[in-house]
Amino acid sequence: MTLQQTPGPESVWSKVEGIAYGGDYNPEQWPQSVRLEDLELMKEAGVTFLSVGIFSWALLEPTEGTYDFGWLDEVMDNLASAGIRVALATATAAPPAWLVRKHPEILPVTADGTVLGPGSRRHYTPSSAVYRRYATGITRVIAERYKEHPALALWHVDNELGCHVSEFYGPEDAAAFRAWLERRHGSISALNAAWGTAFWSQNYGSFDEILPPGAAPSTLNPGQQLDFKRFSSWALMDYYCELVAVLREVTPGTPATTNLMASSGCKALDYFDWAKDLDVIANDHYLVAEDPERHIELAFSADLTRGIAGGDPWILMEHSTSAVNWQPRNQPKMPGEMLRNSLAHVARGADAVMFFQWRQSFAGSEKFHSAMVPHAGRDTRVFREVVGLGAALKQLAPVRGSRVESQVAIVFDYEAWWASEIDSKPSQDVKYLDLLRAFHRSLFLRGISVDIVHPSASLEGYSLVLVCTLYSVSDAAAANIADAARAGATVLITYFSGIADENDHVRLGGYPGAFRELLGVRVEEFHPLLQGVQLKLSDGGLSSVWSEHVQLAGAEAVQTFTQYPLEDVPSLTRNTVGDGAAWYLATFPDPDGIEAIVDRLVAESGVAAAASADAGVELTRRRADDGRSFLFAINHSQSSATVHASGLDLLTGDRFGGSVSAGSVAVIAED
Repeated sequence: MTLQQTPGPESVWSKVEGIAYGGDYNPEQWPQSVRLEDLELMKEAGVTFLSVGIFSWALLEPTEGTYDFGWLDEVMDNLASAGIRVALATATAAPPAWLVRKHPEILPVTADGTVLGPGSRRHYTPSSAVYRRYATGITRVIAERYKEHPALALWHVDNELGCHVSEFYGPEDAAAFRAWLERRHGSISALNAAWGTAFWSQNYGSFDEILPPGAAPSTLNPGQQLDFKRFSSWALMDYYCELVAVLREVTPGTPATTNLMASSGCKALDYFDWAKDLDVIANDHYLVAEDPERHIELAFSADLTRGIAGGDPWILMEHSTSAVNWQPRNQPKMPGEMLRNSLAHVARGADAVMFFQWRQSFAGSEKFHSAMVPHAGRDTRVFREVVGLGAALKQLAPVRGSRVESQVAIVFDYEAWWASEIDSKPSQDVKYLDLLRAFHRSLFLRGISVDIVHPSASLEGYSLVLVCTLYSVSDAAAANIADAARAGATVLITYFSGIADENDHVRLGGYPGAFRELLGVRVEEFHPLLQGVQLKLSDGGLSSVWSEHVQLAGAEAVQTFTQYPLEDVPSLTRNTVGDGAAWYLATFPDPDGIEAIVDRLVAESGVAAAASADAGVELTRRRADDGRSFLFAINHSQSSATVHASGLDLLTGDRFGGSVSAGSVAVIAED
């Protein structure tokens, strides 16, 4: 199912002022006296936008067909009176106990046949016809009741689809998989060709013979595994679309979305494919406390989210004010870190900043997850920072609707991620994200903004394009990347790119397959490195993970390996093509080596930092349609930093003085 894209995300932004601010509100956990106090605290904090009712099905429909909306009516009315707009949830993220008892067949089944029971959340399979019937039923009831409510600004459909369980192996899932395969391939002979079933006597006589790729004696067919990942992403999206179809029917003028989990840790769903059916992109992001460079991972995830949104403004639906509850050691955020995190998302395209959750729960699994109002209440560092953030976001109203300015694109593809990490590859140490993150980090530290884009996206206007570990690629996407080089861009392609087509069939004739002609090289054999082995390169640097037997076929060698059996074999090459150049990297350099390569690429492409600043300052520029520009300077260091920029600092209301104090942020409306 695919939805009509009406209305667009402008309908969301037209209903909230400035940068929207708030969080996930769960009033059903609290008595009326606390709810009334919440309204006063929300006013103090500057809250303008809340997501309500995500896990409320069991209270809204305590028994089948019996509804209790009194508490939610009161909450919606009070929020409307306070001028707070609502992303109202369909309440379908956790089925109630009576539904599970009546229909246990809705429960998810894992690859080894384990049935996952209730007592947690997300305990349903999206392919269950029974569950869909009940989920669309409660969605319709909620939509009919609140379709005219003045607080309603957005539909929040289900919640974090694919979280905890993203692949389902029950009988209905298997039937849905077979039906999806028949639609995709058209005939069983086409499927056999796509999956290469002549190998290991896997040929199928009909679609009825096919099962999901569950537990098996040895490695499973890679084409089957890849198609099941595609199907699993589609099945959750199809479920989303079925709920939204009800909302479209009842409230055609109200946009809808669901909260994605676009980050370096979530690979289960193809969010670029999902984007076409979301009226506005919304994302949840949480830091890993033990990561000393967690602010750089945040930047990567925010850039990815903006890429999924096609560069349009997006909603940060969830992040945390301080500690979470699900990591081995849940360290609180440092003083000022929450402000830096929040404004980093805004710097990278978010026009709404929201948290899980408004008030910290006193019971349940997430009671030690931080919130805007902590257990200790109003007189706390966290709440003071929440109030301070609200005031800061109010000052940033002029930024809303502007877009991030970037000259660099990093190509990103979920299907290539899946295919590259299916078993039986040359090295388990080749991880799809490793090189992407390494190059993104280097550019981040230089203050150079990056757009993360799908291989099929237009690359026009980018001076530098990075293509890392794009193992599988279509002919059209490969041509799109080659066209960018011919048009004048500097393009870097790394090892294990262009190796296979969309069906995970190896492109014959020598690696790197789809990019061989563009790069002017031919690789006859891979030489992955054993664990702990490093190779010395001709510039004195070291590399690990990967090497290969590269032959020049028009390109020039920029750097070579120096050790047996690859002495003098190119490790980095450059090929002039059209008005641009195509570089090939055949190994994983150490951090200094990455920096040296980026030095070359930046110099050749002419890309530049958003501004000049001391080390430790994150720099991003957003530009409005009328030409106004806003420079975000976020100082992650513990000392004052110089930033060469002039204009009005929106956060202080004064002229920018040229420096940002330790741990602070400046947002400069540039002269």
